[in-house]
Amino acid sequence: MALDPKIAARLKRTQDGLVPAIVQQHDTGEVLMLAWMDDKALHRTLTTGRATYWSRSRGEYWIKGDTSGNVQWVRSASLDCDGDTILLKVDQVGAACHTGDRTCFDAGFLDVVQGRDDDGAAARDGDRS
Repeated sequence: MALDPKIAARLKRTQDGLVPAIVQQHDTGEVLMLAWMDDKALHRTLTTGRATYWSRSRGEYWIKGDTSGNVQWVRSASLDCDGDTILLKVDQVGAACHTGDRTCFDAGFLDVVQGRDDDGAAARDGDRS
């Protein structure tokens, strides 16, 4: 079986055929990790309920938790408005990060000047997009 053509038509892939997938804990909103999917990995994810990714470093598919036991049970999947990012909401069992941490995003915060939210002026003044 292949990825539904309606879904495949919406995807905007990198030159190597991949789409980034942001993985979030379904009930808390905690961002767990970022991984990469191609059409086959997305199809497997949507049809099995287990998060399946393409490992760029190993050059192979991996089903999250098959070797570590830290399974991701998929609760929902969606595309962003441009079709170039997938959002997976999962029930994470154990650590999401290969380092053994709950999330890949707790390795240290970066220094940042915090914007104001009092009247929105700082956001408007700094927004040049």
